[in-house]
Amino acid sequence: MGIIIYEKEMVKVAEVVTDGIIITNAQDALDLIVDPALEGSRRIIIDRKNIAPEFFDLSTRFAGGILQKFVMYRVKLAIVGDFSDASEPLRAFICESNRGNEIFFCPDVENAKTKLFGAE
Repeated sequence: MGIIIYEKEMVKVAEVVTDGIIITNAQDALDLIVDPALEGSRRIIIDRKNIAPEFFDLSTRFAGGILQKFVMYRVKLAIVGDFSDASEPLRAFICESNRGNEIFFCPDVENAKTKLFGAE
């Protein structure tokens, strides 16, 4: 797993770069949140492909458990990917998340960086 750190006005955003799935349960999310490679960043970008597919099936409640960890530890998260194939409940969840200030679903890394650097 690689990490790219972006910094703007003393705010760090860490992008996770890897090909495999790295979040398969709540402990994986916690491990990512405290990973020293993030250099203290409280804002993380991760690609959709790096999260277990169950996350995107809201009936599993997997997403809620994972995202709760990020919120509880006050780490802002942007999930990057193509969500055009999302179910109607997932689309509603994405829309609601994007209205907030903690969890974002973005089409690309540049959009994710914009959201995370602008998040209070």
